[in-house]
Amino acid sequence: MSRTVRIGVLGAGAIAQVVHLPILGRMRGVEVAYLCDTDLRRARTIAERMEIPKVYSDDECVADDDVDALVICTPSDLHEEQCVTALEAGKHVLCEKPLALTDKGVRRILEAAEKSEGTVTVAMNQRFRPDVVPLKAFLEGKELGRIMHMSAGWITRQSVPSRPSWRTDPERAGGGALMDLGIQILDLAIWLLGDPRPERVSASVQRMTGMKVEEFASLFVTFAGGTSLHLEAGWNGRTNRDRQFFKLLGTDGSASMTPFEVHKIMDGNLVDLTPTLPPRRENPYTLSYRQELQYFVEVVRGQRSGELPIEQAVLMQVIAGAYESASTGKEVGLGS
Repeated sequence: MSRTVRIGVLGAGAIAQVVHLPILGRMRGVEVAYLCDTDLRRARTIAERMEIPKVYSDDECVADDDVDALVICTPSDLHEEQCVTALEAGKHVLCEKPLALTDKGVRRILEAAEKSEGTVTVAMNQRFRPDVVPLKAFLEGKELGRIMHMSAGWITRQSVPSRPSWRTDPERAGGGALMDLGIQILDLAIWLLGDPRPERVSASVQRMTGMKVEEFASLFVTFAGGTSLHLEAGWNGRTNRDRQFFKLLGTDGSASMTPFEVHKIMDGNLVDLTPTLPPRRENPYTLSYRQELQYFVEVVRGQRSGELPIEQAVLMQVIAGAYESASTGKEVGLGS
């Protein structure tokens, strides 16, 4: 039997309480060794409920020799420093998105990881969705030909923060809906395309009265080779349900998710190649996180080789370019 992996969790906010702690608590061969949060009373309450033996209130927990790995669920502006400190201590790291607020910050983390005995993984759980896995295989096999255009978005029915928090502070969050929702869909799109080089971006954002971050963002990205992407991200769709969509057009076929469909031109006819997904006992959101955490645990055990997330630096260049474009009203080149 594989050894027990001991994990420390930094941050006791919603994502830790709803996703990471419940899933890790049910995984075989995994022990949550401690919970760390600046709100010590909250951390103690959660730790007692989830039978976590140790609680910290500051970043001294990062160097705790009693753990193999850390899951970082803190506000976005803390990710860079906590990742670097953990990697310098030889820990494996799973960090919630974004890895850092700038491409320079991402590169700093990557440099620390190259020198560390540990690894760093970004919690881009969309890559582990049950419909994404077969679609990735179709695209890697060039089944749909050259991809000409992708259209994607995530708009929630009403998730605008009701009161000021770090999420509405541009210095701490890095932005609004684009950094919260759009970054995940943008990462998924670029990853599915095989990490092509983005060449230019244009964007616009909309802010609610009194907010310093955007409620809605729309951007158009052009990649080397001519592939284009239109992306929308919004916190307040003013509808009765959240809406997430993804459409892809290739020279030999097309694909979409929610609903999941794949079509290909074969012998002059359009054929439905949509694979049947296995029945699931949990919602795709929870499943994607469980698969992601299982992947991370296997990396910690050495059962998988964790690749450096070098694409995250490019991702943050696109995000920075989008905000620059929205501010200036002009298309922004993304360099060579």
